[in-house]
Amino acid sequence: MSSVFKNAALAAMSVSALATPTFAERGTQGDLKLFYWQAPTLLNPYLASGPKDSEPASLVLEPLARHDETGQMVPWLAEAIPTMDNGGMAADMRSITWRLKQGIKWSDGSNFTANDVVFTANYCLSADSGCQVSAKFTDVDKIEALDTHTVKISFSKPKPYPYAPFVGLEVPVLQAAQFADCMGANALNCSAQNLSPIGTGPYQITEFKPGDVVTYDINPFYRDAAKPGFANVTIKGGGDASGAARAVLETGEFDYAWNLQLDPQVLAGMKAAGRGTVVTDFGTAVERLQVNLTDPSADLNDIRSTHGGGAHPFLADPRVTKALSLAVDRDTLVAIAYGDTGRATCDVLAAPAIYASGANDDCLTQNLDRARALLDEAGWTDSDGDGIRDKDGVSLSLLFQTSVNPVRQTTQDLLKAWWAEIGVETELRAIAPSVFFGGDQSSPDTYQKFYADLEMFTNFFPGNDPEPYLNNWTCAAIPTPENGWAGMNVPRHCNPDYDALVAQLGNTVDLGERIEISKQLNNMLMQAGALIPLVHRGEVSAHAASLQGVRMNVWDSELWNIADWTRAK
Repeated sequence: MSSVFKNAALAAMSVSALATPTFAERGTQGDLKLFYWQAPTLLNPYLASGPKDSEPASLVLEPLARHDETGQMVPWLAEAIPTMDNGGMAADMRSITWRLKQGIKWSDGSNFTANDVVFTANYCLSADSGCQVSAKFTDVDKIEALDTHTVKISFSKPKPYPYAPFVGLEVPVLQAAQFADCMGANALNCSAQNLSPIGTGPYQITEFKPGDVVTYDINPFYRDAAKPGFANVTIKGGGDASGAARAVLETGEFDYAWNLQLDPQVLAGMKAAGRGTVVTDFGTAVERLQVNLTDPSADLNDIRSTHGGGAHPFLADPRVTKALSLAVDRDTLVAIAYGDTGRATCDVLAAPAIYASGANDDCLTQNLDRARALLDEAGWTDSDGDGIRDKDGVSLSLLFQTSVNPVRQTTQDLLKAWWAEIGVETELRAIAPSVFFGGDQSSPDTYQKFYADLEMFTNFFPGNDPEPYLNNWTCAAIPTPENGWAGMNVPRHCNPDYDALVAQLGNTVDLGERIEISKQLNNMLMQAGALIPLVHRGEVSAHAASLQGVRMNVWDSELWNIADWTRAK
């Protein structure tokens, strides 16, 4: 076995011990007010469409392990991270055994056991469940409770990186007793459970108004008798990033504001009021264009934006998507919309740095002439002189949608102008975040239904190994009507060669080889035109100057250590 990939765990990933913070006595810090302007709509991460739901859920639901603010994996509900050295990983890499901490209770006072972990895996893997993170359980063959506090996960093949299931905010443990009647197709009907899950975390939910506000009080059975310091937590949704930032940095009405994707000068002006601190860090988040490789025409009715409706009339041609990418001036976009919180990128796998490909960096320089030449080569010309290219009676016209957000609307305006210079017409659409990122299957406006040509958003992967992330663009991860529009392969990219290479990554031990395969997978997505990366985004939030203990985490939930937060007197 390669010394680079010692003990079948990434050499780049070490297991750290959490430093013991200085904290106040439990419940003595009063109320903590958080502003998540993209309002949560449910609190079950397995059905969630993104961090707006999974982060508020992380106060309640916990995984076996998570990643700290440095990206290092740390045990959470488990006693330790399983490795070959401690006997937790099998020598043939076909299984991993987690030993759970003793004495942990759910907030209803019942015991947390290995059966809850087994149930949760089966819950996500059950047919028609609508589980959004099934890629986390790729190659899981069986999961079993060896005793009340020992869980064994067996894989269908050697799994050099076995840390996707139950590591990070997206894959916490659900209480089997509460969700027993929510298996398979029933998962989406379990409103009470999905809106108010019972957890092991520092807080329990007292009230949840979807799309508006969540309130919490202390979990009376939380395992650390000295924590958390704050007696109550309120997470307020609604409004926009500007209002959230103002509520912390200028008026002081709130203690924390999440996801402040704002004009850097606007944010700096608010910070000057002196009431709060802006915190930022770069993780794996990339603002990208998702390219619909299928036909979104409304005339196709139930098969629109599916492979059953056929390929997109022009975006399925990589020459067209390459032209769109080369027309973008990423440096100007970063300077206008992001400042120091953004970096131009041509790769969807932009971090950790060892995985950055660099093979697609020609897009870092805007090249309108090359973009026009590619469209000429693909047969798109302006036959009637109206400034819009066409071919065979089809105009090169795009519907480009994203969520309501000032930075995203600025980006839309800039891209529309640049694309007009190469003969592409663009219609812009901005959708309320609660709808765009919502899980309402009846809505035509969710990012997973993708009833448009292009759409823009950011997501990230927790931790520092990209294998589970790259699984998101396999054929099996495509959202369809049949799977309840679950899955993160929003572009509908389907390439057997890509799937085979993902499988090869899952069998690869040597870190150097894993890096090269990951770069190849990134490059395949870029060359297929499935995604057009724009900006490697820093995560930006703000907190009150009096709030202590915040350790900004771009690898997991920003609220990962909320039990340690206190307020200076």
